[in-house]
Amino acid sequence: MSEFAYIFILLVSVEFQIVHNDHLQDTPTLGSKNTPRLVNEIGRGALRYEVNQNHSVFSYLEDSEELYIGGSDFVLKIDVDHDRILENYPLKPTDQQQCGEDPCKNVITVIEKFQDSLFVCGTNGNKPQCWKLFPSVNNQSHEIVESYEGTGVSPFAYTQNSLSLTVDGDLYAAAPLDADGSSLQFRRKAGTRTNVWMYDSWVSEPTFISASWVKREDDPDNEKIYIFFREKNSDHSPEADPWISRVARVCKVDEGGSKRFFQNMWTSFLKARLVCGFPEESLYFNYLQDVYVTHAKDWRDTRVYALFTSSWNSTAVCVYSIEMIEEIFENSTFRGYDKSIPNPRPGACVKNSKVLPQSTLSIVKDHPEMTDWVHSLHYTSPFYISSNNYTKIAVDQVQAADQHTYNVLLLATDSGKIHKVLEAGSEPFIISETQLPNNSTIQAMKLDLKKKKLVVGFSEKISTVDLQQCEEYNNSCADCVLARDPYCSWTALGCIPTVSGGIQNIMDGQTSVCSTTANDQKQVTRSKRDNVSALNIRTVHSVPRGVPFYLSCPIDSYHAVYTWEHGGHSSPCLQMLSNCLHLIPSMAEENYGDYDCVSKERDYTKVVTKYRLTRQNISLHSKLFLMNRTTLKETVLIMRGAKHQVLLHR
Repeated sequence: MSEFAYIFILLVSVEFQIVHNDHLQDTPTLGSKNTPRLVNEIGRGALRYEVNQNHSVFSYLEDSEELYIGGSDFVLKIDVDHDRILENYPLKPTDQQQCGEDPCKNVITVIEKFQDSLFVCGTNGNKPQCWKLFPSVNNQSHEIVESYEGTGVSPFAYTQNSLSLTVDGDLYAAAPLDADGSSLQFRRKAGTRTNVWMYDSWVSEPTFISASWVKREDDPDNEKIYIFFREKNSDHSPEADPWISRVARVCKVDEGGSKRFFQNMWTSFLKARLVCGFPEESLYFNYLQDVYVTHAKDWRDTRVYALFTSSWNSTAVCVYSIEMIEEIFENSTFRGYDKSIPNPRPGACVKNSKVLPQSTLSIVKDHPEMTDWVHSLHYTSPFYISSNNYTKIAVDQVQAADQHTYNVLLLATDSGKIHKVLEAGSEPFIISETQLPNNSTIQAMKLDLKKKKLVVGFSEKISTVDLQQCEEYNNSCADCVLARDPYCSWTALGCIPTVSGGIQNIMDGQTSVCSTTANDQKQVTRSKRDNVSALNIRTVHSVPRGVPFYLSCPIDSYHAVYTWEHGGHSSPCLQMLSNCLHLIPSMAEENYGDYDCVSKERDYTKVVTKYRLTRQNISLHSKLFLMNRTTLKETVLIMRGAKHQVLLHR
């Protein structure tokens, strides 16, 4: 077969719309395990803003199961079940001055549960300010109380980097101290403990990504806050990466040094390089994009899921354990320091940090970086690599029917797609892709752990994705099991949100777990993917000789292999968007008869659609009329080892 084979055919059905090449690149490649198994075109309904937002911040309060969203001049309390606003807190700038040609905006950047209220900070027309919000109770309207000046908690402009975190009644934040965005560092800013901050030389032009408090129920005085960020590389050689990804830590009980030395400075700050890539080839994803931490009862098992991008337009997810991170901080030498390590070890958590010896503090001050790097759990390579431009990550822990807990990664692309990726064993499995209609990129994303919903913020709206979309696999037990979706299991009611005793096979998706009884259960409510082929109905087409014709079969799974069976022979499927085609350039005697579109996935084979082509007698005049209509032909370029693409030729 030549490198390129051209097949000319007239598409006589309006079922297909001719599209340009560049639109086809978004369609998953059939038969590839590196693409989503299913594609859902639209998520749930959306809540639209009255005015498009340049920036939004989401905060989910687990204790009260409340979701708050901050935008320009407002904070909203949202009901994610019904896509409606429960409460609206207007927060205009305190001074109605002009910012350039437009009135100043108060872009909300911080929403935290702090002390006895909802603590909110915003840019306040380039004069950061914080407020306390008290919700309406017993028919009394909500209350907004101006708290205090917000410099160091909120940035001056929403485009500047910042983050915030509350821990045991204390507020931690990273935000610029100056209007130009400089003096950016991680501080304890308010609460019951002493305010402390970083030494200026510890970081170089940092971008803070995330901060997380890891609890230790059996040793609370040794609890730490982990900070994930990227910073400019001090090595400016041409072969060096311009950015380095980092993890740092500070102790919760750190009160700073004594009045003589290191007063109000972190005495426990240490940092290490966070490595994601191929160490044996010295090839790394160095640009940390987003982080999600899944907490465990035993702090050692707490996992860090880090999303990285690279200079070669790929993204990767690497997984780390807090135990591995701690091992580096507790055992590595200090970069640039080759003398004996004093006791207490630099970075150790002590009940009274003000009495730490200067020998310990001097190493923290001058050599806070670890010599050793933090490698991922998979070490030799990232857990997941993709050509998709992912920008956000969340991870849900789902208890399956077998009572085991599986991690599901929720990855958002820059174009508004959500990929659901199963972590079961060493290989990722891309369960599905949900395409959210949008006019902008994703600004914020928050996972509602209890309701199993993902809330996604665009500039124009807030969309909610139900993670338990089991109706997508509702055709049969086999379809439900092949999905390997821990949110769903097969029962007498069909494929429904997972219940104990439901039928699943999360680890390998083999359908042998579907008993004859399960397959013979009564008809259930069918999803949009159902088709009449399930009832063994054969569609009949009467076609004249000598005219072009095609048969179409819907793609139910992009991980399956599709073939067309006819007269004892098999021919491959020709993918066009979400359909599998069989093209007949000119009807001849051997083209008449029965056709079956057959899909095979793992251990399961099924007939998706059935056709019968019969000969239609037609006059010469009518035949010439049909042939003269083929002024626009569709050329299907079949590239060896690549996706079929549609080109237009006259």
